[in-house]
Amino acid sequence: MAQPTPGRPHRIVIVGGGAGGLELATRLGRKHGGKGDIEVVLVDRTRTHMWKPLLHAVAAGSLNIHEEQIDYLYQARWNSFEYCRGPMTGLDRVTREIVVGEVRGDDDELVLPERRLPYDTLVIAVGSLCNDFGTPGVAEHAYQLDAAWQAHLFHRKLVNACFAANYRLPGADGQLDIAIVGAGATGVELAAELHNTTRVLAGYGLRNIDPERHIRIRLIEAGPRILPGLSEPLSAAVAGVLSSLGVSVDTGVKVTAVTPTAVHTADGTELPASLVVWAAGIRAPAFLHALDGLECDRIDRLVVDDCLRTTVDENIFAFGDCAAAPWNGGPTCLPPRAQVAHQQASHLARVLPARVQGIAPRPFRYRDQGSLVSLGRHDTLGNLMGFIRGKGIRIEGMVASLMYWSLYRSHRVALNGLWKTALDTLAGWLRRRTDAQVKLH
Repeated sequence: MAQPTPGRPHRIVIVGGGAGGLELATRLGRKHGGKGDIEVVLVDRTRTHMWKPLLHAVAAGSLNIHEEQIDYLYQARWNSFEYCRGPMTGLDRVTREIVVGEVRGDDDELVLPERRLPYDTLVIAVGSLCNDFGTPGVAEHAYQLDAAWQAHLFHRKLVNACFAANYRLPGADGQLDIAIVGAGATGVELAAELHNTTRVLAGYGLRNIDPERHIRIRLIEAGPRILPGLSEPLSAAVAGVLSSLGVSVDTGVKVTAVTPTAVHTADGTELPASLVVWAAGIRAPAFLHALDGLECDRIDRLVVDDCLRTTVDENIFAFGDCAAAPWNGGPTCLPPRAQVAHQQASHLARVLPARVQGIAPRPFRYRDQGSLVSLGRHDTLGNLMGFIRGKGIRIEGMVASLMYWSLYRSHRVALNGLWKTALDTLAGWLRRRTDAQVKLH
């Protein structure tokens, strides 16, 4: 175990301010920051945090991005850690330094130069990205919901497309076709939210649009069923709800190319698409594959042991979607879920300070608490695990909706504490009594 430089605290550098990374920085900073023995630094390329499972709601406009983001400078100030802005671009394991790339403004003006940041313990939690599998046209013509700004851009495009359709329709019986590729949780939840958003938008003065006739939402999945991570009965139940909303669900359909006006499939079919969202598959950021010899798997995730340490350097940890972590010592890897990152962050918040004192880290053990899928105001379905001899219990309706809502609130409690979260929740509820039901710009 590497020792810190004499004369200064043990520096824990956390790269990535997502759900897991920001929770870890907050917990460590709140308990140990400023006390002299541990220094916590959070590195992220952006200035604000947004809980990734909510990006589909931002894209649909049912959630206001500016009300839900957390500023890293604010969070660092009140929780005794340091925020370093910029992307991680390199690693030197010999000198124990990471390279933080330059930051440029909207006008391409240099804001921050490239820097080198020393560490004693490095934790990488940079999340995951959509995997386009090299499909032609995806990068150019499809939206990917990997970050808040991408979800925001899609929503602006959606509103503009509705305005354009409203202007065009008096003289033409056209359609606004929205195609979502990938029927995991993000794709399914986005389809349901878009069904509501497009109808609300049409009600705000877009009188030429009949949502039932002019707006078509299509969910495309290469596998045999939607939501492969859930049980078949739950998957079928969700598919039934989507069908009742008029969402076309196409399973067993492989997309081979995306063009400005269509999605092309392996059987030669050309599906019209004015807007395309790519939500199929995940991969870790590509820069991880070139980090000074760290072991990666085929989708660029860092391979870690059951203590979340990288396989070639005990001073470097990784967790969340960017890590290929064994499922409780077994041969399979943990799934890319928010609850995994949350539990791993809580685990590392306990073991990293003990490690500074020379205590070896304990193995991480994941407790599967089940899965929930929100279909907006239409329904929420899911299963809870471990209540009856390890088996799951199916839940839906109001109970499932409350539990889905509580997932995000528990994340906010971890970041802001109980009372501030309660006050923010009340303020948000009051604000929604008078605001538009969806974001209109």
